[in-house]
Amino acid sequence: MRKHTKNLLAILPVSIGGRLTTSSLISGFVQNDCNVTVYDELFDNNLSEVLNKNYDYIAGYDFSGLKIKIDNGLTMPSINYFSDDIRSTTSGKEWAKYLPFLNDEDNYTFYWDKQLTDCENFKNIHYLPHFVNFDIYKDMGTEPEFDIMFAGRLDTDYRLSFFEELVMKLPSLKVAWYAIDRHYKDARNRAQYPEILDLCYMGFIDNELDMAKAINNTKIAFNMHSQGLSSLNYRTFQTAACKRLMISDYRDELSLFEGYMPYYEDMTDLIFKIENYLEDKDAYNMITEKCYQIAYQGHNSKDSVGYLLSLIK
Repeated sequence: MRKHTKNLLAILPVSIGGRLTTSSLISGFVQNDCNVTVYDELFDNNLSEVLNKNYDYIAGYDFSGLKIKIDNGLTMPSINYFSDDIRSTTSGKEWAKYLPFLNDEDNYTFYWDKQLTDCENFKNIHYLPHFVNFDIYKDMGTEPEFDIMFAGRLDTDYRLSFFEELVMKLPSLKVAWYAIDRHYKDARNRAQYPEILDLCYMGFIDNELDMAKAINNTKIAFNMHSQGLSSLNYRTFQTAACKRLMISDYRDELSLFEGYMPYYEDMTDLIFKIENYLEDKDAYNMITEKCYQIAYQGHNSKDSVGYLLSLIK
C-alpha cells in the first residue's frame, strides 16, 4: 500500500465513545505516515493558535471536524468519520446546520453503517466499518477477573431491565459494567434493583489502553446495539482484537465475521451461550481466534485508514 505524507489536524471530541473511535483513526493516519496534530476539545483551549498552521486535511468524529472548518472559514478538505446517525442529535446538537456541507466536493464522509450509507447520496460518502489499532487492542495474556462485561449506557427501560435480569439469572458469575458516572447515577435512579448496579459498576473508561485492559479482564463481552440499522459497534472489534469472546445481539453486519461471531436472540439464548462458551474452552478458543484473524485482516487501523486516504482526491 502506498505511503501518505500529508499534514492533518485531527479533532479529539468531548464524547467518550468518540474519543476512543477517533484514537484509532489518528493511529491509522500515523501508521500511514501522515503528520498529525491533535486538538483535544475536552482539554485544549488554543484552537486559534493551532489553526495558524497549514494542514492538508482536517479530520474529526461525527461533525466535530467539519464544524471547526465551517465556523472558522477553513479551506482544507475535511474527513468526517461517523459512527452515530448523521441525521440525529447523537452526532451533534447542531447536526441540521452542518448537514448540507457534507455534500460539498471537498468534504468526505465515512459512515460505519452499511444500510444507512446506502440511504444517503452525499457526493463523497463511503461505507467504512469500525477498525482498531492492534498495537493497543491485543491479548495481554492475563487471567480475566470477570466472566461478563458490558460497556455503555443503560439509558432505556429495555436495556436496564435486560441487564438487571441477566445479572440476577447468573448469580455465580462476576459481571462488570462500565459507563460514565452520570449514566450510572441515572440508571441507578431508575433501577428496580439498584444494588445490582452498585455491585457491577466499575467506573468509566476514556482511553484506549484502559479499555484494552478492561476487555482483557473479562471472558465474555455482550452487546446491546442502540444505533444504526445494520452495523456493529466499536466494542465488537475491540473485543475481537483482544481475543475475548463477543456475543452480540443480531445485526446484519455480523456477516463480516463470516458466521463465527455468536449472536443471541433473547435472554434465554444469551444465558445459554454464556454458560456454554464458559464451559467449552475449545469452542471459545476457536471462535476468538477466528474472529481475531478476521478483524486483524480487515479491520486494523493502518489498512482501514489507508483505504480511506485512497478515496480522497
